[in-house]
Amino acid sequence: MPRRFIDLSVSFEDRPMSPPHHQPKIEYTDHEASFDAFSRAFGGVRKEDLPEGKAWAVERVTLSTHAGTHMDAPWHYHPTTNHRNKPGGEPAATIDQVPLDYCFRPGVKLDFRAFDAGYVATPGDIDAELKRVGYTLKPYDIVLVNTRAGTRHKDMDYADTACGLGRAATLHLLDQGVKVVGTDSYSWDPAFKSVAARYKETGDASLLWEGHKAGRELPYWQMEKLCNLEQLPPFGFTVACFPVKIHRASAGWTRAVAILED
Repeated sequence: MPRRFIDLSVSFEDRPMSPPHHQPKIEYTDHEASFDAFSRAFGGVRKEDLPEGKAWAVERVTLSTHAGTHMDAPWHYHPTTNHRNKPGGEPAATIDQVPLDYCFRPGVKLDFRAFDAGYVATPGDIDAELKRVGYTLKPYDIVLVNTRAGTRHKDMDYADTACGLGRAATLHLLDQGVKVVGTDSYSWDPAFKSVAARYKETGDASLLWEGHKAGRELPYWQMEKLCNLEQLPPFGFTVACFPVKIHRASAGWTRAVAILED
């Protein structure tokens, strides 16, 4: 049976982006500029010793662990987790502690593109979408949320354009055995601009980063800044999403891929 791969990961680019503090800085050294370093590494070779006098290409990158497509670890949300089941909680895992078997599982897509920027998706929204596509969640399914931000990751309003999932919807997924989720938005939570406005209006602090903070109650792993989710069927594909192993980090860059058996 033919196998098809859909790349769910955005590229790191040194350009203005939304939000600005997640912009990578990339220094490019081409095959000409690198010759002096190449020559020293090999004991003083000459340009004529190399085909066309070309050395190597190399890049130096400075970026946040939350830049580009990445996976958040429970440590990102809070220093402790599992407060629902253990009084006082337990230490939250960092990205180098993700169970690898969580990262290669059947995928399910929730199409939430119709929801406005700042909308907080509910458990009822999740159930309605699953009913619409005829799917019942299974433990360890990887749930991907397709928002209207998915086609805007190169636009300067990207971080302000999507709906998100709050505490109730997040726990609704975790209660069904889901361990890994993802979104094509900047954040699993609704657009921060919208949350800030609601907090200012109501003074309700429970609104602040509520989807992430659900990880204090139950641990889960969360991908952000995915892309191409609109190319996926609602289910019937496998997600591979192994994060880079960064010691004690709150997140790791992830080459997320959907695998379809056509």
